[in-house]
Amino acid sequence: MQIRSKTALITGSATGIGKAIALGLAREGANVVINYSRSREEAEATLAEVENCGGSGWIAQADVSDNDQVVRMVQASLGRFGRIDILVNNAGTTDFVPLEDLDGLLDAYWDRALGVNVKGMFHTSRACADELRKNKGCIINITSIAGFNGAGSSIAYAASKAAGISITKSFARVLAPDVRVNAIAPGIVITRWVDGQEEHIQKYSDKTPLGRPAYPEDVADMTIAIIRDGNFMTGQTIVVDGGWSLSSS
Repeated sequence: MQIRSKTALITGSATGIGKAIALGLAREGANVVINYSRSREEAEATLAEVENCGGSGWIAQADVSDNDQVVRMVQASLGRFGRIDILVNNAGTTDFVPLEDLDGLLDAYWDRALGVNVKGMFHTSRACADELRKNKGCIINITSIAGFNGAGSSIAYAASKAAGISITKSFARVLAPDVRVNAIAPGIVITRWVDGQEEHIQKYSDKTPLGRPAYPEDVADMTIAIIRDGNFMTGQTIVVDGGWSLSSS
């Protein structure tokens, strides 16, 4: 897909992976919709960076777990840019609960993980579906290797990421042949989610063939590559973990 002059909606793009994707797409010449739920100041800072690199951006507040908010965001984005060609479902959340702490995994944590990570992905994909069909667009879902190995910050988080991989396959079927739908499953990524977990990061890096964890730009680069060059790929999940899954298998 030619990215220049296309419009991309990236959920959860005020910080971290979503921000890196927004900046990467802006550098490729896309208009970007920067979605946030609570991080207004960070979203404004990301918009400023988008504009500093010559891109055109716009901020849209919405909690993706709320379908009505998603629909309003999509309609407002269309009002601002006139089209949506690319959807990146990046918004995610978790509550850190050790896997063995079964009683500690409260229903509220399940509801939050499934609401944002699963229903949110469905809400935005559904809301953008007709527009993406019309424009022969594409969807990229940011999942996690936790969706394959059942590990991660909690059982609920891992289950939600496995569901995201399944949703990717379902939407690839439903929206074909007009829309390509793929996913990226990173390993540990250096964002504010892992602040203060230096020991865990080092342990992960030591077991990774490429010798380091991922940075947001690593995921952004793969996202852009799939959008730009993956013209005959759909329903796939690409692992971006520096080979960590090789050493753990």
